[in-house]
Formats: sequence, structure tokens, C-alpha cells
Amino acid sequence: MALYSEKVMDHFRNPRNVGILENADGVGEVGNPVCGDIMKIYLKIENDVITDVKFETFGCGSAIASSSMATELIKGKPISEAVKLTNKAVTEALDGLPPHKLHCSVLAEEAIKKAVKDYYDKNGIAYDKDEFPDCEDCAHCHLQ
Repeated sequence: MALYSEKVMDHFRNPRNVGILENADGVGEVGNPVCGDIMKIYLKIENDVITDVKFETFGCGSAIASSSMATELIKGKPISEAVKLTNKAVTEALDGLPPHKLHCSVLAEEAIKKAVKDYYDKNGIAYDKDEFPDCEDCAHCHLQ
């Protein structure tokens, strides 16, 4: 059995939504100091819907594939739905990741949440702070 699924390899070799969104409505950047991966998500939002999303990722193939898949899963979705995207959903959409690479899908979840929180903060939109845990040191993300 191959270490990586065909979907992981496809999103690594042909990542979707790569780049920077100028004048992004929300930006979220996260990193993993252990492996060195850095992920940045840019959101364009109109009428509470993510109309465009881009990413920049410095990291391994799993990090790039997770970023790419996560952007595909939230593009065109309401913010309320996008913020519920879990690392488990990203991993499943990629047909799995090796256990030692699951942290890459966690970064994708964290980056999206940070980008949405940034959008809320910039626009003075009230939100439940419990929906946006400080994921850099949070058991919620690392146990999934």
C-alpha cells in the first residue's frame, strides 16, 4: 500500500487555490514549530459567503495537499459552515493521511478558523470565543 493516497498526491502536485488574495477580508496564519510547516489562508467574503480563498504553504506534501483540499471544501460555503470544517474532514476528503502527518490537516483547520476570526475582528462582528480556541496549544485539535 502506498504511503499517500492518489488524492493527496494530486493535491500536492496540482494544488488548487494557491496564491495571495489582495485586500483579503480575513487572513489566518499558523505554523508548527516541530516540523516547520507554515500555512496562510486568505478569504474573500461577500454576504457571509466565502467567494474566494487562496493559500500559501511552506511545508511538506501533506501540508500542501491539506491546504489545497481545505480551500476546495470551503470555497462557496457560508462562513458558518466553513468554520465547522475539521481536520478529520480534510483528512477524509484526501482519503487519509499517515498518522505522523495528521498535524497537517490540523493546521488547515486552524488557519481557516484564524482567517474567519480575523474577518470578524476587522468588521466588529460578535462571535462566540469558544468557537475559536487558541489552537496553537489546544488539546481539541491535537486529539482529533
